[in-house]
Amino acid sequence: MVEKPFGPVDSLILSQLAYINFEGLVPGPADGATPVRIADCLKAEHFTSMFFETRDPKNNKRLLQAVAANPRFRDIGMVSFVSEFDLVSQKQFSAVTYILPESTEYIAFRGTDDTLVGWKEDFNMAFVYPIPSQKRSLGYLLDISQRSSGNLIIGGHSKGGNLAVYSAFTAPQSVQNRILRVYDHDGPGFKADALESEGYYRIENRIEKTVPQSSLIGMLLEGHKKYTVVESSRFGVMQHDPFSWKVAGDGFVTTEEVSDGAKYMNRTIRDWLDSLSQDEREKFTDLLFNVLDAGDARTFSEITQEWRKNFSAIFSAIRGADPEMKKFMGELMKDFGLLLFHNLRSKRRATGALPSDL
Repeated sequence: MVEKPFGPVDSLILSQLAYINFEGLVPGPADGATPVRIADCLKAEHFTSMFFETRDPKNNKRLLQAVAANPRFRDIGMVSFVSEFDLVSQKQFSAVTYILPESTEYIAFRGTDDTLVGWKEDFNMAFVYPIPSQKRSLGYLLDISQRSSGNLIIGGHSKGGNLAVYSAFTAPQSVQNRILRVYDHDGPGFKADALESEGYYRIENRIEKTVPQSSLIGMLLEGHKKYTVVESSRFGVMQHDPFSWKVAGDGFVTTEEVSDGAKYMNRTIRDWLDSLSQDEREKFTDLLFNVLDAGDARTFSEITQEWRKNFSAIFSAIRGADPEMKKFMGELMKDFGLLLFHNLRSKRRATGALPSDL
């Protein structure tokens, strides 16, 4: 990082790189081994395991090839790779630490992978605080802070951005004093009142949140109030994909605010969640994922790859559901539809037009 200081685009690149499985290539926290250069991870014989259960393996492979050839990134060392998956506690967690110049380390928390458990843990954020990955992110940060004495930067995309913020505001003040910046790339927020703490107020002005124009994930729940809006080459919820974010020079291409359609959907989802009790949120999540888990698939990719078998199992699970459960789900969907209609009508009365990107 000699030419220009570390910035949000650098953070997004390293956060996305954290989606790759570096098991067996990058040493874990207990190994005490020499850091591995990013360029040295570019080994074709490991590609099968490196991109296993990653979303968009093609673009992730292209990213690794690009950073491994780039003088700005290729010599960055990687250490303390962890990847943990627990079906019982519903935890999907992974992190890696990059050794930057000037005694600075960048901790990247991985976002949600392709597994059903990973996605269910995200849904659990609506009624569980803290979720297992959040607690684990704090433990990881404390472990890294004890192994070094330099400055720290923390970041992540999607759930990884949430974990970066959580670990930073729950860390002891002595660790917070070493944190230069926290990068939250379109990460969801937290349950109400979670950010009402001294720890958050101490770190608040060092959090840099970026969201795309049609941000949905990054605007869920209660999050950091200040954010930069980035232009994307994709549409709607697909803008959550970092590969669609536009870059010019060493910075993002930005715009004034999120789209009208995103505001409308975010308001509807927030109103709907606010209308549900904690028990109803948990019940809805369990029902949804019990249905998705009806087949043998472990990931969303497997559901689509063997869609005949898995969709048949899913539809059978829906048909065989308890009548009371069917009624419960039907009522929730009806309430959500009514909120969609109500908010759309309110929007049309206020502006005389539909949200532009619906």
